[in-house]
Amino acid sequence: MRVLITAPLTDSGIKKLQDAGLEVSYQSWLETGKLHMSDSLLQKIKDDNFEIVIVEGDEIKEEIIEQTELKLIGSVRGSPNNISLQAATDNKIPVLAVPGRNTIAVAEHTIALMLAQARNIVAAERFLKNDFFVDDFKDFANMYTSLMGIELYGRTVGIIGLGQIGFEVAKRLQGFGVKILVMDPYVEPQKVEEVCGRIVELDELLTQSDIITIHCPPTDETQGMLGAKEFEKMKRSAVLINTARASITDEFALLEALKKGVIAGAGLDVFSMEPVDCDNEFLELDNVTVMPHMGGNTVETVQRQSESIVSGILAFLKGEKPPNILNPEVFS
Repeated sequence: MRVLITAPLTDSGIKKLQDAGLEVSYQSWLETGKLHMSDSLLQKIKDDNFEIVIVEGDEIKEEIIEQTELKLIGSVRGSPNNISLQAATDNKIPVLAVPGRNTIAVAEHTIALMLAQARNIVAAERFLKNDFFVDDFKDFANMYTSLMGIELYGRTVGIIGLGQIGFEVAKRLQGFGVKILVMDPYVEPQKVEEVCGRIVELDELLTQSDIITIHCPPTDETQGMLGAKEFEKMKRSAVLINTARASITDEFALLEALKKGVIAGAGLDVFSMEPVDCDNEFLELDNVTVMPHMGGNTVETVQRQSESIVSGILAFLKGEKPPNILNPEVFS
């Protein structure tokens, strides 16, 4: 059986598949620099008779599923929207995912963005790189004053969405001595109690929080949840962190709020236009930390996704129902 893998996988994971008798074609997008959209994978799958395909961002839509002989589809993402699950189910093709692969990575990245904003880390480095010289101690004093930061201790952090990542963020924040507010209409109260948080409505979270961090999924309900009206309700000293999805905010309204000082700053890892490059408008602002959507970009994330997807494939080869299958009904 031939396997096409376009997602990053460890060498040990690939070897396990080969040892199981699979013929593996490893074409990670990180090495090829190619992302397959629409039906661009179709001809490759047909020409090389691949029966198993493992992707990360590549699309596997109805056309591919209907016109190939795929036996198994896998995504190393937690909840992939780049695979036509219904078409796969209709054709009795199992679809595997890897929930929680980057939960810890994104949670730690979120904390890093909070600290970067609280202590003006990016602004300080930019200042020093911009031909800053100390002719007398007054120069240093002015710089020191302009870059004065805040401590997280004693501050109030509002968490929008206490799912896997939001929960891990809250656990880590407890060590900083912050107060935690949670806005999540679907969360179990016990989960909030575990992180010493308090459930509130969005308006209270906006008006009371010193830092607001977004961890809800992109849905019709959360689309544009934070816009101009919401930014106006926030403290002028507040900081917004977004490592979830850009669609949850009105990006233009956020840019204007940051330019006009409606809110103090932001740490952003997600944008409406990606991949991010030097044209990103938020890079023009010294009160924003801009990251190129790399919250989950760790060695450990690749290790977890490799172990999970490989174990799923091996289970499938044995005729067993794989773990983390999105459509278990295909085994009925």
